[in-house]
Amino acid sequence: MAIPLGAAAGILSGMFGIGGGVIIVPALIYILGFEPKTATGTSLAALLLPVAVFAVISYAHAGHVNFRVAVPMAICLAIAAPFGAKIALSLSNRTLAQAFGIFLGLVAIRLIAFPPKG
Repeated sequence: MAIPLGAAAGILSGMFGIGGGVIIVPALIYILGFEPKTATGTSLAALLLPVAVFAVISYAHAGHVNFRVAVPMAICLAIAAPFGAKIALSLSNRTLAQAFGIFLGLVAIRLIAFPPKG
């Protein structure tokens, strides 16, 4: 089951820049029965470097990467991500799953109601 999940997450991540966690985390929870914290940790371990490296190369070759924004953002992500992990680990599995669902719902509503121009 990990192979098709990884393939789907890779395709969607490359297409939408969503980070496979939007696919992998729910799949690990609902298909493989992982607890939310284990699903999150497993997702981070599975997609961090492999997805980033190859997707960035593809987008950079097509001229669609703004490194002036990406580099400082990456530095801030690297600094802030451990704090996010500590917050997540301090929450119950139920609260973490609900917070993730609310986040995804808000993003979906925003994209549907106010799509970007162009």
